[in-house]
Amino acid sequence: MSNENFFKSDEELKKILTKEEFNILRKKGTEAPFSGKYIKNKKKGIYICKVCKNKLFSSETKYDSGSGWPSFYKTLKKNSVELEDDYSLGIKRIEVICKICKSHLGHVFDDGPMPTGKRFCINSKSLDFIGSD
Repeated sequence: MSNENFFKSDEELKKILTKEEFNILRKKGTEAPFSGKYIKNKKKGIYICKVCKNKLFSSETKYDSGSGWPSFYKTLKKNSVELEDDYSLGIKRIEVICKICKSHLGHVFDDGPMPTGKRFCINSKSLDFIGSD
């Protein structure tokens, strides 16, 4: 996978991302719940970062959390994302950021299924999907 987009400026990224994608990935926005194209995706494959193509999540760890966003109970690799404290809504949440390009992906919560107990709640617009079927 190429990581060529990681080296593009925000101005360059504005030319290849939609306004909403740019707002989510670079301005830490979010898509409306239940609006994302990957919520009901049941195909086998890998979810990658829309900006740099970093491999983030496997379909094998995706589940229906009922939250309105695609949810995963673990990342594909331990070092595929970074986690940062986020107090933007006046409460502590944990932001999920792409390890390579530092794009905002979503948030992680401690109310997911075992074996991890995690719910990585990720914006569809921050992802691309590579099917293996």
